Amino acid sequence: MNSVPRGTEETPEHLPGGTGGVWKVGRTVHRPTGAWTPAVHRLLRWLADQGLGGIPHVHGLDDDGREVLSYIEGRGVPVDDEVVLDSVLVEAVQWLREFHDVVEDFRPTEPLTWRSGTAELEPGQIICHADPGAYNWIIQSGHFVGMIDWDLAGPGRAIDDLAFLCWTAVPLYRATDPVDAARRLDLVADTYGEWGPVTVLNAVVDRMTTATERIAAGIERGDPGMVALASRGEPQRTRDRVADFRTRIPAIEEALA
Repeated sequence: MNSVPRGTEETPEHLPGGTGGVWKVGRTVHRPTGAWTPAVHRLLRWLADQGLGGIPHVHGLDDDGREVLSYIEGRGVPVDDEVVLDSVLVEAVQWLREFHDVVEDFRPTEPLTWRSGTAELEPGQIICHADPGAYNWIIQSGHFVGMIDWDLAGPGRAIDDLAFLCWTAVPLYRATDPVDAARRLDLVADTYGEWGPVTVLNAVVDRMTTATERIAAGIERGDPGMVALASRGEPQRTRDRVADFRTRIPAIEEALA
């Protein structure tokens, strides 16, 4: 059973989602930690020092060893029930591009331990958020204001983050009108300003296949967060969605053409 954070004067409020054991206390959030936490905190502190907005700020650990982060005011996105407005999609992609441009200069000289394992940055890689799905966005007054849940951050390619964003925000993980999916992919590509929409579209299968592999590996090693995803049908749920997405790619490509 998850315990209520100790050492707090305000009444903790349990937050749904995440991997359980997440509590809001005043203007902070208390979350479970792992071997990856020091690297993630180092990253978040560095990004804050660079002036990047829309990120939680690190306030250390509570008496139960949970990480304490600043709470970003706003609401989450229920991706199965809501498709974000074009304007919100643009703002999120603008933020992602800014994050990627800033994090280019975060180049640790030694291997760091991330949730996916200990690794160094390889040529062409940056530290990605690695889970920038719309369910991790915070919306306030109809605008994108923040990205939360950084515990999966680690080395990767910038296009991997963009492809993951498109998976839930276009959205591509479920059947939608291919013409509208193509239009929104165009919008994403134009906003990010690095790759064409077909290149982004073609990056999605590889990125989401990698996601299923990481979930499966996490379940095997007993990672509590990944085990919690297993109770929601992962990684098979995403494998099935990727297989279905493959059948829809030609129609989206035709609409892009």
